Amino acid sequence: MTVSSDVSGQIILKPKRAQPFYSRHPWVFAGAVERIEGKPADGAVVDLRSSVGNFVGRGLYNSQSKIVVRLLSWDETVALDREFFKARLQRAIELRHDTLKLNSAADAAYRVVFSEADILSGMVVDRYGDYLTVQFTSLALANRREMFGELLMELLGVKGVYLRTEKGIGKLEGLVLQDGLLCGEAPPTELVIRENGLKFGVNLAEGQKTGFYLDQRENRAAVAKLSAGKRVLDAFCYSGSFGVYAAHAGATSVESVDASETAINLGRRNAELNGLTQMEFVQADVFDRMTQLIAEKRKFDVIVLDPPKFARDRASLEQAMKGYRRLHKLAMNLLDRDGVLVSFCCSGLITMDMLESVIALTAVDEKRDVQLLERRGPASDHPVNIACRESGYLKCIISRVW
Repeated sequence: MTVSSDVSGQIILKPKRAQPFYSRHPWVFAGAVERIEGKPADGAVVDLRSSVGNFVGRGLYNSQSKIVVRLLSWDETVALDREFFKARLQRAIELRHDTLKLNSAADAAYRVVFSEADILSGMVVDRYGDYLTVQFTSLALANRREMFGELLMELLGVKGVYLRTEKGIGKLEGLVLQDGLLCGEAPPTELVIRENGLKFGVNLAEGQKTGFYLDQRENRAAVAKLSAGKRVLDAFCYSGSFGVYAAHAGATSVESVDASETAINLGRRNAELNGLTQMEFVQADVFDRMTQLIAEKRKFDVIVLDPPKFARDRASLEQAMKGYRRLHKLAMNLLDRDGVLVSFCCSGLITMDMLESVIALTAVDEKRDVQLLERRGPASDHPVNIACRESGYLKCIISRVW
């Protein structure tokens, strides 16, 4: 067999375990591996082979992770070098620029690279005007971060690239990283971006995720279309973006609730940036606030439920489902007749069918009739890799509640 000069080991699969990887799924878990030939270092290039020695794919190795190999190529002649990664980044950029036309404004914000969806497993890049944030969830790609910073500066012509880390990834990947400037110049404390004509302040160093929930762009626009003349409750509002869209579209009132003082302050700033005066921001536990609103006999016409990830692993799944049930029970008690419920779930372990079941079971309990109007996902710059459906994490259901 021919082995590329940059390959430092062979990962041999157990019998009958190769099919998912021939089908281009990028994650090779430890349980599928029979043995390792050679002594690859963590982060090194390795080849994946079937139990009889046939080439399956080429990827990056990490003995400290449950995902021992992240596959990047299914071509045995291709080296995983600087030129390979440059071409892969260019391919991702072309989708956002040439197909989706997301770079039309200087202050636009969009996702440039979306990990498995762009066949760069373990890397997310977001653009905010002249600055990028990059987040690594793979030790092997993180080890190449200076190269990626240089390539991104070269390909996108931005002023700086800021590194963000995700909670818990260090333990899962054996990865030691800290937030900070990767290359170029540091972004300003408040960076104002524009989305569908609306302004939002973003703090790239301290904001949640990589600074802003870019995946909700198209869902925010969908909520806006339903909000004119309506009383709106935005639960788990973070920076108040759904409420800003609703208020700008003509909502008569918007209450935005979040437990974070930082989020509430950012939301107020975003209302100010857009000259919106019918917005109220409440810092409180969302469950407690919704319970209080029920006691006050308040009613809303549109309720947006965009909670954080309730299920981070299978052990927490049952408790997470109880949380979603409780949340929807509160919402249905606050919705007026013919109200619109916008339900989000960002937990990858919870499917669209499971979210629908939560709504259906809650409707029975509360003696409400529900019509599902739309099933939605993330914005188009967050595509789903058909070979790795797990990249389709965000679920949205818009329903009418009688």
